[in-house]
Amino acid sequence: MALRMTVDEADFKALVGEIEAQEGYKKPIAFGIARVDRGQLNPHKILQATFPVVNWNENFGSAAILIAALQESGVEIDFSGSEYVCDVKKKFVKNAMNAFTPYLNKAFGDAHKNVQVIKTLDWIAQTEKLKKEYRIVFIFEDDKPLSPESVYLKLYALSTGKAALRSLNLTGAFGVLENVAWSFGQPIELEWLRMHEVEMKLYGNYPMIESVDKFPRYLSHVIPADNTRVLDASKVRMGAHLHSGTTIMPGASYVNFNAGTTGAVMVEGRISSSVVVGKGSDVGGGASILGVLSGTNGNPVSIGENTLLGANSVTGIPLGDACIVDAGIAILEGTKVGVSAKELVKIIEANPKAKHLKKADKEEIVFFKGLDLSGLNGIHFRQNSVNGMIQAARSKREIKLNSDLH
Repeated sequence: MALRMTVDEADFKALVGEIEAQEGYKKPIAFGIARVDRGQLNPHKILQATFPVVNWNENFGSAAILIAALQESGVEIDFSGSEYVCDVKKKFVKNAMNAFTPYLNKAFGDAHKNVQVIKTLDWIAQTEKLKKEYRIVFIFEDDKPLSPESVYLKLYALSTGKAALRSLNLTGAFGVLENVAWSFGQPIELEWLRMHEVEMKLYGNYPMIESVDKFPRYLSHVIPADNTRVLDASKVRMGAHLHSGTTIMPGASYVNFNAGTTGAVMVEGRISSSVVVGKGSDVGGGASILGVLSGTNGNPVSIGENTLLGANSVTGIPLGDACIVDAGIAILEGTKVGVSAKELVKIIEANPKAKHLKKADKEEIVFFKGLDLSGLNGIHFRQNSVNGMIQAARSKREIKLNSDLH
């Protein structure tokens, strides 16, 4: 059977209602059509999935049409699982084209992007067969991903800001993805490289390998905002999110997946996986913010707004707004931090909810663990150059990024 051709937008909406009313139907929380790169030796292996359009808790009408187009093509969709993935065939495209008829004549800039995807696939199908290079994926529940396509769809959602950082279940993602060699954005099976190494090197056509990893680079899949700068493509991993105005400098900078910025940020250090940095903050050269697997006891670290992490500093606790960590020091959960009675009063005044901080006598130095001071605003961490003590005081500086650069 073929999905009926709709005559106008009202008819299209009526068709969507009919589809969603079918018994057992379930709206997906995410869906998209991807072009996939398969293994050179093992075509059943998906090495990469490129999504031109990502739908996340949106465009449910388009989802219904695509589901019905599959069903009318003889595909039985299992709504009971957390995700469903299958190949895109020509019959499916024709069915979707019928349903999208009222929208097909709009110019590309005006047409809905899901319609653009179907129209483009239809054009491709006119000149060549739709081989097993195109896959459609529906995610019905945010459970651990079962396929490379669903991992990539989630990474896209994070990188494009459609899903908040640290909000998605990526458990087991590394086990789902293949470890491959990346050459100009294209994945190559390592086994295939080993098999053809001799001939390629003797002929002089061995590929330039930029990295070996399970994740591609952010810029291979994501177009950043106009005023976002990434000076070295290798410094940002797919699944990171860079808010508009963020600058990623070369050198010691790095932003891992499921990490990133919520505003304009200067990054010259490392933002580990699960770390979120607030707007107006500066991650100094070589500074390192620890991730959940690198010394925070599984506690994700957030850095507030207008906070400065000095060069080569290490931060393993959440920081509030307007904080400073001096260059070269480490503030970890167990770090012993001394606070004078005078400065403690100022810190408590700036953080009225910090009732756990005990008051001190006039001349007393009170010692806290770094964890006791986590998440508080306006704290300056520094090291006493005479006795080596790590100290915390009320910050007296206002951290402001250069507006001309962001």
